[in-house]
Amino acid sequence: MTLSWLEWKQLPWIKATAGQWRYALRNAIAMCLALSIAYGLDLDEPYWAMTSAAVVSFPTIGGVISKSLGRIAGSLLGAAAALLIAGHTLNEPWLFTLAIATWLALCTWIANHFQNNVAYAFSLAGYTAAIIAFSSVNIVEINDLWDITQARVCEVISGILCGGFMMMVLPSTSDGDALIKSLKDMHNRLLEHAGLLLQQETTETIRTAHENVISQILTMNLLRIQAFWSHYRFRRQNNVLNYVLHQQLRLTSVISSLRRMLLNWQDPPERLFSALHQLLTELARSDCDKYRLAQILQSAAPGPEGDYRHRAFWHRLRYFCWMYLNVSRWLRQFEHADADTRFQPPPVPSLARYSDSAEATWSALRTFCVIVLGCTFWINTQWESGGAALTLTAIACVLYSSAPSPGGSISLLLRTLLLLSVFSFVVKFGIMVQVSVLWQFILFLLPLVVTLQLFKLQQKKLAGLWGQFIVFMGSFLAVTNPPTYDYQTFLNDNIAKVCGVLLAWLAFQILRPSSDKRKSRRNIRALRREFLDQLGRHPRLSESRFESQIYHRISQLNTSRDEQARVWLLRWGVVLLNCSHIVWQLRAWHTDSSSLAAVRDSSLRGLHRIISERGVHHTSLNEVLDELEAMIAALLAQKSEQTNELAGILWRLWCSLLQLRQAV
Repeated sequence: MTLSWLEWKQLPWIKATAGQWRYALRNAIAMCLALSIAYGLDLDEPYWAMTSAAVVSFPTIGGVISKSLGRIAGSLLGAAAALLIAGHTLNEPWLFTLAIATWLALCTWIANHFQNNVAYAFSLAGYTAAIIAFSSVNIVEINDLWDITQARVCEVISGILCGGFMMMVLPSTSDGDALIKSLKDMHNRLLEHAGLLLQQETTETIRTAHENVISQILTMNLLRIQAFWSHYRFRRQNNVLNYVLHQQLRLTSVISSLRRMLLNWQDPPERLFSALHQLLTELARSDCDKYRLAQILQSAAPGPEGDYRHRAFWHRLRYFCWMYLNVSRWLRQFEHADADTRFQPPPVPSLARYSDSAEATWSALRTFCVIVLGCTFWINTQWESGGAALTLTAIACVLYSSAPSPGGSISLLLRTLLLLSVFSFVVKFGIMVQVSVLWQFILFLLPLVVTLQLFKLQQKKLAGLWGQFIVFMGSFLAVTNPPTYDYQTFLNDNIAKVCGVLLAWLAFQILRPSSDKRKSRRNIRALRREFLDQLGRHPRLSESRFESQIYHRISQLNTSRDEQARVWLLRWGVVLLNCSHIVWQLRAWHTDSSSLAAVRDSSLRGLHRIISERGVHHTSLNEVLDELEAMIAALLAQKSEQTNELAGILWRLWCSLLQLRQAV
């Protein structure tokens, strides 16, 4: 057993950096200030204000603002729902049960269909209604319901305002600086990714790297949203940021397309690889010159009668270089622009957000069933602490329904609550019972919370546990006004909270979320359905929106342990995306020759025969591949510039479709 953590240099207060101290002090003071204000307003359960301040303790200004707005909107909506439900159904326990269960199921369903602030707001609306309604079942006067509701809302808003005030007093790193740095780092990494993929060897590292790049670009969309709320400059330039993210996703697609051509080209000329290395080196320079790039590209260009594969690869490589330079230019302009500058990049839609309706409905059903079951037990046993148990059940079911691994998240919460039960018993009956005024308790609470915040920042593996410990600490300590020290009630409530989380854990074990294999199959079916729409005369999704939606679906299983599920979703996404780009290119390709137009239309019709929503028709796939080879041979026999260009596009399509032979 090692005791190195007891060394002076290993103590959390000593090894903490200035940024960690600022973060810990800001959040600890905000929690203590919120508790004091709630006490000063004579609210009956001021610990909810402390909890609210802990929840919005984000390291950046934009995160605090966006989370606070979502929390306020969700709290107000949940309070209104609690007033309606409890005000009309408290005299009818079974009607109350069905009403609150339906509301929680609805909030779960909506939260699973959205992301970011909207999902968070509806999650808050669900369990805020549960907190108010379950604590109101024993009231006699209807006016008490209004008092409880307004007290909870005031406590929440007090905590949020304290968090925002402390962010102004002790500001953190700018969201914009973090976003710009992340975009530039991602831009440089795309070059490294291109160097890794544009080789003829195939390794496991290549597939993993492709998944990680996609995931990181989509994650930066969250940074964009936080920056949007942090400063009006980023709200004004939001179209630029959105355009850059779309272009970085497109660069990933182009790299994948270039790799697919290399893998199906048996004897590419050596000068192409030499030029490729020079291009990546030149693009990595801060003073990259377009004229120098053009010279390198010219050295690798095919001749007038050159190989059609060489021509197709060279055109796609040139497209990659110009697109990379274009993104570099927009990043430079955005970084050096003042607050009054306005840019007008090409319009692109917001990054698509994928929602799994089947999984959302299943999660809503789980929440409804577990709340009905818990209320049934509560009604039949008349358990005094049943409201506390069901409140934790509602929080766990609503919050973790959209988590990648809800079982693990609830298990972590259960461990946290067990630790909190012991900790809160020692603090409440060992320290708080001896305190007569609030400021004495604050003197103990402030260094405690600072230490816990430092633990959360420094112990990365236990960050989730310490974060939940801080958030739920207030409700376990139950700092009420006036304070109460009833040992039996305290113990009963703590047991009830643990039992409530156990009930949620049991619900997730019985009504399990879909396995990663099923999620993969569902996503693949959706990809095929959306690709068939791309083949239509008037597609519902534009090329950019279809591209971002495919990548968003791929990222859904990025953390899955089922390797086969991840691999097949990635393969289908990449293949269909490459085919989609070729379809749009063929649509935009114009010719005066009716015979060439007929060849182009025939290749598009062939895609309808290959792919259906249920899978690949392998007989038709082999026929279409043979037809494409015959078309390419016929085009090459005509020996003209247009036929050579069309042959190169059809060869790209052949390379992309060839991978579908592995599909089941």
